[in-house]
Amino acid sequence: MLMPVFALGGVFAAFTALAQEPAPGRYAMQKTDSGIARLDTQTGEVSLCQEKDGDIVCRMAADERTAFELELDLLTKRVEALEKTAAEGQTSLKPRLPTKEEIDQTMSVMERMMRSFMGIVKDLEGEEKPPSDKTEEGPQKT
Repeated sequence: MLMPVFALGGVFAAFTALAQEPAPGRYAMQKTDSGIARLDTQTGEVSLCQEKDGDIVCRMAADERTAFELELDLLTKRVEALEKTAAEGQTSLKPRLPTKEEIDQTMSVMERMMRSFMGIVKDLEGEEKPPSDKTEEGPQKT
């Protein structure tokens, strides 16, 4: 977008005026050797504004402290998750095997179930029906 030279000069003059007098709004401006530094007073983000090809271009400046704090928070959460997993004696690669007591308890339940089932089978075998005098006939066709 091409702006007339006088319009661009007006915008630049406005930025220069803002850089010299702190504005009571959201942004604080400060003139630097390489352009204008713009501070967002609500978020703390800093942008560096420069004039390029007739336009004022602002880009976010790297805030090393914020980046450091974010990385520190992420690493702290990872360490806490790893410590919790280690305290539980589990790893994500190997599932926990049942203890001897858990196996014994399971086998005891299964043994009782099988004995009960076999008792029912023996009872049913003892209740065999006496043989009938009638011979079974095939289905009648009418």
